[in-house]
Amino acid sequence: MPRFPFFCPAARLLPLVLMMAASGLAAAQEGGLQLRRAKVLTMPGSSSGVKPAVVLSAKSLQSQLDQLSMAEGEAELRYGELLMKADRLSYLQPSDEARATGKVEVSVAGNVFRGSELQLFVQRFEGEFLDPSYFFSLTGGGGKAERLRFIGQQRVLADGGTYSSCPVEDGKEPAWQLTTTQLRMDFEANEGIASGAVLRFYGVPILAAPTISFSLGSTRKSGWLPPNIGLDNRSGFELGLPYYWNIAPQHDATLTPFIMTRRGAGLDSEYRYLEPGHNGEIKLAWLPNDRVANRARWALDLAQQGEVGRDWRYQIRSERASDDEYWKDLPKRLQSQTPRLLATDLRFGRSVQREWGEAQAYARVQAWQALQGADPLTRFETPYQRVPQVGLRLSTEADDAVMAGFRPWGRRARLEGAVELEYNRFELPREALDSQRSTLPSGQRAHLLGHVSLPFGGAGWWLIPKLSLNAAAYSLDQTQMDGRRSMSRSVPSLSVDQGWVFERQTALFGRGTLQTLEPRLLYVNTPFRDQSGMPNFDAAPKDFNFDSIYTDNQFSGVDRVSDNHQLSFGAISRWVNPSQGGELLRLGLVQRYLFRDQRITPDGQPQTQRLSDLLLLGSAHLNTQWWMDAAVQYNPDSSRAVRTVTSLRYSPGPFRTVSAAYRLARGQSEQVELGWQWPLFGAQADGSPRRDSAGGSCGGAWYSAGRVQYSLRDRRFTDSVVGVEYDAGCWILRVGAERLSTGRAETNTRLLLQLELVGLSRLGSNALKVLRDNIPGYRPLSSDRSASPEASYD
Repeated sequence: MPRFPFFCPAARLLPLVLMMAASGLAAAQEGGLQLRRAKVLTMPGSSSGVKPAVVLSAKSLQSQLDQLSMAEGEAELRYGELLMKADRLSYLQPSDEARATGKVEVSVAGNVFRGSELQLFVQRFEGEFLDPSYFFSLTGGGGKAERLRFIGQQRVLADGGTYSSCPVEDGKEPAWQLTTTQLRMDFEANEGIASGAVLRFYGVPILAAPTISFSLGSTRKSGWLPPNIGLDNRSGFELGLPYYWNIAPQHDATLTPFIMTRRGAGLDSEYRYLEPGHNGEIKLAWLPNDRVANRARWALDLAQQGEVGRDWRYQIRSERASDDEYWKDLPKRLQSQTPRLLATDLRFGRSVQREWGEAQAYARVQAWQALQGADPLTRFETPYQRVPQVGLRLSTEADDAVMAGFRPWGRRARLEGAVELEYNRFELPREALDSQRSTLPSGQRAHLLGHVSLPFGGAGWWLIPKLSLNAAAYSLDQTQMDGRRSMSRSVPSLSVDQGWVFERQTALFGRGTLQTLEPRLLYVNTPFRDQSGMPNFDAAPKDFNFDSIYTDNQFSGVDRVSDNHQLSFGAISRWVNPSQGGELLRLGLVQRYLFRDQRITPDGQPQTQRLSDLLLLGSAHLNTQWWMDAAVQYNPDSSRAVRTVTSLRYSPGPFRTVSAAYRLARGQSEQVELGWQWPLFGAQADGSPRRDSAGGSCGGAWYSAGRVQYSLRDRRFTDSVVGVEYDAGCWILRVGAERLSTGRAETNTRLLLQLELVGLSRLGSNALKVLRDNIPGYRPLSSDRSASPEASYD
């Protein structure tokens, strides 16, 4: 039997349709009003103000003028994004009420509801569903309820409701399920509230609470977060119960009371704010009585930045810990990338753009806390503090870009340059004053750094001659061995940077490619100035690599300037996919030639060897599965590599990656590294877990993931993490161990245990973050199973 459509725009179009049907086709033939189907049904309450049409269709359709419409047999009602299906469906136009019975299904905004009987006011989307099941597209989960009430399109209230992301199977309970006396889902506020909630895992209650609230997306809300669980060999078992407090739209805080079986109870806290022109966060970890150390332990981290008017900006970053052993005992509570050297950095400055370029005025105070420890073999040199640093920088508009490697193709040559005037007061931290470093000087320095250049360029070449000056004057607190407390020096330098870019069409392993050849020369002439009697507050040797070999000074900082009369020469060749622009292969080499002996060197020994070590570079990405990178520093006199860094990665598909690396610094370290994420068994060809033939089982797959570092020089494992993951589709279990070196014979081993209920939450330690931060190419197993922005992130 054919299906008959019926259109009713907001319950007022029906009389007009019936009147036209009764009058026959005369009006249409005489050029009167004609009805057309709308191509687009707009959302209710759309900005256009036009209400969408109510569309009824069924195998059998009966209607009374401006009253009741009855549809039977594959009945459907459409209203904007709302689609209602049922065996039998009635629509009462005066009250805008729809009733459906027999295999009722409602789809709206990606959410699906199914049940036996529905009563709904269509335009307001308010009504009741009996014995429904439901699926929420935002979370990827759903459940069943005794009764479900719609309160507008953005709110749903389920009495006796359940929730799980596991597939529904007849006669079987899902692997995990949240049962409630009442479940409220507010999609506008991105909030779910479960009253009388009990969370069961394979029928075993693992969490119960009078009320549980959870976020349906990335929107912030107050409430208890999943517990933190940890276990390591220094602190024992740790349990933390975080509470998130959404104070205001621009303020929030997280308070986490915790207890450690070996050390005792404490509190972790974090406060964040975001105001117009200002933002920041404060973190405080407080352990009032550490039973192992017999003292209070704490760590404080402060970060704040903002604007104080007239384009003046400030930035504050400070981290401090209670004692030298904190980084060993409680490492996860420190934020610094160098956990043994904690910085306090206060900056204040203003940048002004002008037609000729940019001017920057700035002031800074930089201090350090060095966590040295009692072992003299593990002590390190603490950098100087700047108390204060005040300066002014002027640079022409294009100078920074030119000096950063910008090739001025087709630009008109013009003089460009920059100048920096700066004053610093250098002092040693208190910890260093109590050590053998107390013999090092402290004092003041004023310096001037400047350069002027005249860049030339064409379609495939550039030439940049440059004159530089490094001048500094010192006033020291201590008398030097030669009896001086004041001294100065100035070092000029000349450099010429020349480069070319040649291109040609060629083939690589039978594939058409674009090949480039990019030779480059850098000539530097810097005269010798004796700096042996001058302090070294901030200079450090640069790493010898492809970038530093093309610089005019082998030191960073101001206090040391290497005397150079040298030529750096090399070339890079690239093979590029001409259609996609991806680089398939890169090969390069570079070397430096000295025209005279170099007396100011990083190791303090004069350099008499005319040719430097040869730097070789290689990188290949010949297909989507293989990546390879290699860099070698080769000494031609000894005919062996001085330093080598090689890495190889194989990624044939999702959740399948293996990487290996080898690092050698001859006479210092030699290390190998292996990282991986790979299915062990139970996974399909695309890496996803297998399902049974019915497609309804939370069938599982085992994966292994880890990164292992081994020191060939010390013959021991260093920082490593190893774990296994079990993916059951709707839940994921991660188990692993992380080992961190804290000394020559000391390690900190931490157990990782995390249960992720897909679409709800993660319980336990933050194993996912550890795996993602440590394993190259790692991909979270649940990254593609939820529309929530938090599916792939912590």
